[in-house]
Amino acid sequence: MTEDAADDGLARRIAELMPRAKADLAELVAIPSVADPRQYPPEKCREAAEWLAGAFTEVGLRDVHLAETPDGSHAVLGHRPPPPGAPTVLLYCHYDVQPPLDDDAWTSPPFELTERDGRWYGRGSADCKGNIVMHLTALRALGDDLPVGVKFVAEGSEEQGTGGLEEYVRAHADELHADALLICDTGNAAVGVPTATTTLRGLANLVVTVSTLAGDVHSGMFGGPAPDALAALIRMLDSLRDADGGTRIQGLETDGHWDGVGYDERQFRTDAGVLDGVGLTGSGSVADRLWARPAVTVLGIDCARVVGSAAAIPATARARVSLRVPPGTDAAGALAALTAHLRAAAPWGARVEIEPEGTGSPFRAATDGRAYATLDRAMQEVYGKRMSFLGQGGSIPLCSVLAGCYPEAEIILMGVEEPRCLIHAPNESVDPAEIEHMAHVEALFLRRFAETAVRR
Repeated sequence: MTEDAADDGLARRIAELMPRAKADLAELVAIPSVADPRQYPPEKCREAAEWLAGAFTEVGLRDVHLAETPDGSHAVLGHRPPPPGAPTVLLYCHYDVQPPLDDDAWTSPPFELTERDGRWYGRGSADCKGNIVMHLTALRALGDDLPVGVKFVAEGSEEQGTGGLEEYVRAHADELHADALLICDTGNAAVGVPTATTTLRGLANLVVTVSTLAGDVHSGMFGGPAPDALAALIRMLDSLRDADGGTRIQGLETDGHWDGVGYDERQFRTDAGVLDGVGLTGSGSVADRLWARPAVTVLGIDCARVVGSAAAIPATARARVSLRVPPGTDAAGALAALTAHLRAAAPWGARVEIEPEGTGSPFRAATDGRAYATLDRAMQEVYGKRMSFLGQGGSIPLCSVLAGCYPEAEIILMGVEEPRCLIHAPNESVDPAEIEHMAHVEALFLRRFAETAVRR
């Protein structure tokens, strides 16, 4: 860190706030705010939203309130007016989390923040409650010395992809208008490597159901000629990949190339936890496959469990399929292509039902404005390194909506998440140093961005 980074004690104040940050994160992680009423009570999401409303009121935002969105989730909204002539910055995060999946795969309880080997473990510790704590720490460190206007929004159903906030923004665009939008749901390329994400893949999800029989029948009496719905589904899903495992869907371009900073294959294997001897799927560079090409994933299959399964031929089977699509590909068109491909791949005349879950458009940021220049300066002061640009294989559909509503605003994707966080997986964690350093970056950005407006 350079000498300038410690200007008037900001770095010291943030360091002193880290015990409070840990306490905040522990309280947030303890709330199982999974926005799926089939798995967790909706009251838990409401509890998390109300926690945020109280916390962001305490740090000086005004009129912090819950607003119901069209999908039934609640966004948390607040603001602080700008001084005369100053710009406004939007701070985004989301408080809903992925379900913990297999509790037995967690070394410590998923909804209990646990410190281990210098990291803080728990579901949502990075994605995205760590970013919530980053916002709070930056605003606490600045206190009344906040030279820009701030608008705040926390989403309540981002992980479900049901689009509640996107629809809300379209109907209330004036509420979130700002000069720069900090979308804090990504992070650095690695711990200590300051990074902004400039592209996001979009999303097209569906549920496919295959039916072949009026009901399950005994495999001994009917096995052979009786069509197996699960076997039919397996053939259909396998058809979505070519021999080397790359995504191949009729009507979809699958040979894009990434021209930015690359991703070392050995580092990727480590970050992704690929087992020794297991090859990567697809062809081209790792960056090509992550950021420039579509990628299909089977998220779940409904079928009989191994333990307790009967000697019966399945009459029906279904799967949830997710398709990530790169910038330049229309998400709705990709969903149509995926649907048509699955229908065409069904063997034996099996009946196929497709239930679309939704789409999210891919995104590419413009990086030549004063907000990006200000962020680069802040990251250099804190990390002693120039800011890097990377793509992101994940999806944040809200970004495309914001870009459409506020075409003159700069959209920056940043945050505390990095590959070791293992977001969405068991044993998710966050490096507290990233919370501290990125809170410092954010605080410096808010100061410096006001200065650029004055100079202009």
